[in-house]
Amino acid sequence: MQIIWKLKKAFVRDIVDAFPEPKPHYNTVATLVKILVKKGELQSEKVGISYQYSPTQDFDEYREEHIEDIKKKFFDNSLPKMLAHFAKKEKLSEAEKEELIKIIKSNKS
Repeated sequence: MQIIWKLKKAFVRDIVDAFPEPKPHYNTVATLVKILVKKGELQSEKVGISYQYSPTQDFDEYREEHIEDIKKKFFDNSLPKMLAHFAKKEKLSEAEKEELIKIIKSNKS
């Protein structure tokens, strides 16, 4: 998905070419693309004899949707619980904690 978000629209060959070496096999990428179309993450458009693929959501929409799901499923829909989890897990430095507090305070309504 990262590659397709970057390319905006792409044929399977474009996606394969965007991978670093060693590149995955064309058929592997084609299979994954078909799965993503079936799941509704990608849409396809016939161009000549090939299909061109594009994301159904931009990255920011996708991230927002999935972060909300994670917050609901794993943190009882609590942002403080979610932030506390990541703060502990990442072992934030004092400077990072202060930066996070500053961000939170600056977003008050």
